[in-house]
Amino acid sequence: MRYDLTTLPIPTLLPAIIKAEDMLARLDERVLRHGVADGFRERGHFFDAAGALWVSGELVHIEDLVLHDARMDTRTPTHELTIAHAVLRTRRRLWTADPSWGLEAMGLAVLRGDVGEAEDAIVLRPTPAETLEPAVQEDEEDDFGVDFAEIDAILARSDKVLNGGVPEARQATVDVHDPLALVRDEDWDEDERLERWRATIRDADQLPPVLGAAVLFDAWERIEPLRRQHWLGGLLVSAYLRSRGKITSHLFCLNVGLKAVRHDRRRASDRITRLTAFLEAMALSADSGLKELDRLSLAKLQMQLRLKDRRSNSSLPEVIDIVLSRPIVSAKMIARHVGVTSRGALNLVAELGLREMTGRGRYRGWGVL
Repeated sequence: MRYDLTTLPIPTLLPAIIKAEDMLARLDERVLRHGVADGFRERGHFFDAAGALWVSGELVHIEDLVLHDARMDTRTPTHELTIAHAVLRTRRRLWTADPSWGLEAMGLAVLRGDVGEAEDAIVLRPTPAETLEPAVQEDEEDDFGVDFAEIDAILARSDKVLNGGVPEARQATVDVHDPLALVRDEDWDEDERLERWRATIRDADQLPPVLGAAVLFDAWERIEPLRRQHWLGGLLVSAYLRSRGKITSHLFCLNVGLKAVRHDRRRASDRITRLTAFLEAMALSADSGLKELDRLSLAKLQMQLRLKDRRSNSSLPEVIDIVLSRPIVSAKMIARHVGVTSRGALNLVAELGLREMTGRGRYRGWGVL
């Protein structure tokens, strides 16, 4: 069933639409002209990735996500942390790509992992230690030709996607690792559901950008195209706002605002309540972004005051850059970024007067509030 837009109560939603439009326009204009825009964009990726897990009912600590991204984990990564890092990588990929890339069939195929799906179809031959036969007979069929043919198929599929083509639809095959369909539901046609959601984009283009984004997010929640990547919906909505030209300075952090909206409103049975909640989430996220810019501006000004009378080759400016681009930094991260020892990194932290964020004696982290 297609998502119905014929009975959309625009007059009822008009106040929330106006507020969201105004807040997003103010945020986009400030980020475009702000001196800490680069740090704001990078920090937003981390906050939105953690927010996506929060909205899904999981808790991921920002410091764990930052350290995992830097490959400096203090403990074994959890399943939720791995998903949050996947959200982080997807946001970065959407930001570096064209604004409408993630909404196209080719972009969705890449984000879903369909391009690498042919690799799963390769059946690895058992090693000689695992085989029961002592030796291979000369008259047996050479398996190398089959392997090279499978590799050629993978390369051809990847070249087709990179050249702007659309990969072939997935064939209905039985997964050898899940023959009972305990993980993937055979009756849940993700391709068909995803096409239904993409059909809503054409209708959303006729609406104001923020209302169209709210409609797309509500359609994603109702249709549920991807059960194992449900978090992708918020990221695609942010990419939609960028493709409409509403937010061009950065990839909007929708999940940051969704955290502040009650769950019963986001999942209400009444569509008016849901759309109003999504519009309010956009306004709250934009307001949070404006406050974040003010905090970063003040923090940068205070740290730059400590650069007075410093030598020209001081490492402090590099430390300021990494501190403003991460929610939290460790001594090892600073040492690797600047090229000093861990003891030298601690000395630089002390000179800048950074605030310790964890309250721990070991595995400490510093940042700006």
